[in-house]
Amino acid sequence: MKSPYDIILKPVLTEKSYDGLVDKKYAFLVHPDANKTEVKMAVEAAFGVKVEKVNILNKQGKVKRQGRTMGRTAASKKAYVQLTADSKTIEFFEGMAQ
Repeated sequence: MKSPYDIILKPVLTEKSYDGLVDKKYAFLVHPDANKTEVKMAVEAAFGVKVEKVNILNKQGKVKRQGRTMGRTAASKKAYVQLTADSKTIEFFEGMAQ
């Protein structure tokens, strides 16, 4: 069993994620091997909330060039988490929803 903190790497703090805070939608950067069920259980265990649904977005790394050498930046995975209506909010994001 993985720890919830192995699955949830960090919160995503962008303009789009700030707009979702009012509707109890939160965005997290998650481990590339995590699936929706693991993300749901990790958020519920780490923050003590009830999750309604999880949407996951895989982002490929960008192609970068340095001189004649081509390479890619690291790929990442984002999870958008929707909490239930009767669930409490996540305290970490409380002061940012103004």
